[in-house]
Amino acid sequence: MAWGVFKELLISFLDYKTEKFIVVKNKKIGILYRLIQLAIIGYVIGWVFIIKKGYQETDEAIQTSVLTKLKGVSVTNTSESGPQGEDVLFVVTNFLETPNQKLGYCAESTRVLHGHCRDDEDCEEGQMVVAGNGMMTGRCLRKDEDSTGSCEIYGWCPAERDYNPEGPMLTNAENFTIYIKNYIQFSKFQFAKSNVLETNDDFYLRKCRYDEELHPYCPIFRLGDITRRAGYNFHDMDTVGGSISIMIEWDCDLDKVNFNCNPQYRFTRLDTSDSNMTITKGFNFRHTRYFKNAAGETYRSLFKVYGIRFNIMVHGKAGKFSIIPATINVAAGLALMGGAAVLCDVILLYITKERATHRERKFETPRVDNVEMSERCMRT
Repeated sequence: MAWGVFKELLISFLDYKTEKFIVVKNKKIGILYRLIQLAIIGYVIGWVFIIKKGYQETDEAIQTSVLTKLKGVSVTNTSESGPQGEDVLFVVTNFLETPNQKLGYCAESTRVLHGHCRDDEDCEEGQMVVAGNGMMTGRCLRKDEDSTGSCEIYGWCPAERDYNPEGPMLTNAENFTIYIKNYIQFSKFQFAKSNVLETNDDFYLRKCRYDEELHPYCPIFRLGDITRRAGYNFHDMDTVGGSISIMIEWDCDLDKVNFNCNPQYRFTRLDTSDSNMTITKGFNFRHTRYFKNAAGETYRSLFKVYGIRFNIMVHGKAGKFSIIPATINVAAGLALMGGAAVLCDVILLYITKERATHRERKFETPRVDNVEMSERCMRT
């Protein structure tokens, strides 16, 4: 019995099946079939070819370089020295200075929670104060017995003057300008471009300011305009600082006349979120300057610097017609067209009321024995 089943399976495996086309007078199925075909054609033409440009070969490995310069003049209302932003595009708008620090013994800052103490046992000798300014000596310094004191530390003394800035020191910083020169290249297509207007006017860069409509190829941006495009007022950031992302996007269609390849700028503030939590706002870092006095003793000035940091990122892609992706997407569209017939067949053969009749007409197995076949051949 097992051999018989296996034999039948083997014989059926060697059968050849050919398609049989049946015209079914069913308007509902016919309308559905045409609607599916139209939807597939609309998807292939509208989405694949027009919107996604499926006929193009693309290159997203953009090679880029960015050159930046900052210009501006302002006056600070303090006689103390202030640090400069080095190696980064950082505009200093405010700073707090702890001058003339020297290695020695002093009380930890009262703002450091792990430096608070009630007695000497709270200040374990030789342990570093968590988020503090030095190493504990084992002594608790208190004004009186009823008050909470601070652990004595060995480090740069006096401890950092930790207080909140009251206002910006550079009152005119929003009128500073940033020059952002960006070169890009798509090596696959041997295409290169810059975000600076190609002109013979030697004074163009001295008088232009970036504008989406009037001067899209002017690489000079006013700080106040950048923060405004990011959705914030400059004075919301000049006291405690902030971080802004400048995204330069290149979407290049190299099939169009004169190459449709223009830079698009997006500005986003990074140091805040929709929760609007003030604890996460702002941007600052610490900076020190060391010097020696006439006696050869080393001193330093510690600066807590507030300002706006600009993170410049470049993304882009280029596309150009190629027969290979165009052929692949056309073939994929034709394959989807065949799926419309499969879906309608499933509905016709297994869902409609006349499904049994349609299956009987759709699938047919002709039976012709060997004797009858031989007779037909002899007659021929």
